[in-house]
Amino acid sequence: MHGAGIIESIEEREILGERKQYYVMRMPIGDLKVMVPLQSINSIGLREVVDESTVDQVLDRMKNFEEEETTSWNRRFRANMDKMKSGDIYEVAEVVRSLMFRDEEKGLSTGEKKMLDNARQILISELALARDLQAEQVFELIDEIISSHT
Repeated sequence: MHGAGIIESIEEREILGERKQYYVMRMPIGDLKVMVPLQSINSIGLREVVDESTVDQVLDRMKNFEEEETTSWNRRFRANMDKMKSGDIYEVAEVVRSLMFRDEEKGLSTGEKKMLDNARQILISELALARDLQAEQVFELIDEIISSHT
């Protein structure tokens, strides 16, 4: 739920009386540092940044997105939250696309606006690292895709 980051080091730390090894990750967006216990990487969904072909597929899916039928905001919110928690870049891109489209057409609730910001940060951070771009460049690319289809 923090987006993509760069592992800067592996450190051993004692926290709450237990010594463990941690990945120390720098999150490019928000300049945040996160420590992840090595023993927990599989259960929390830590994975490598996607490759170039996956980036192309994600962007193509965003271009060819079909808006789903309207459901109540709380059902949409729960479904979108589940997609974001999955850690799947395609699912996160779908949340971004769906909420950006909805925002253009009808506007978003405060909760959905926060969700859009979070989902966009997650997506942008990964695409920026995968393509070696600045976050602003990826933001503009996504905005251009959405603008051309609304």
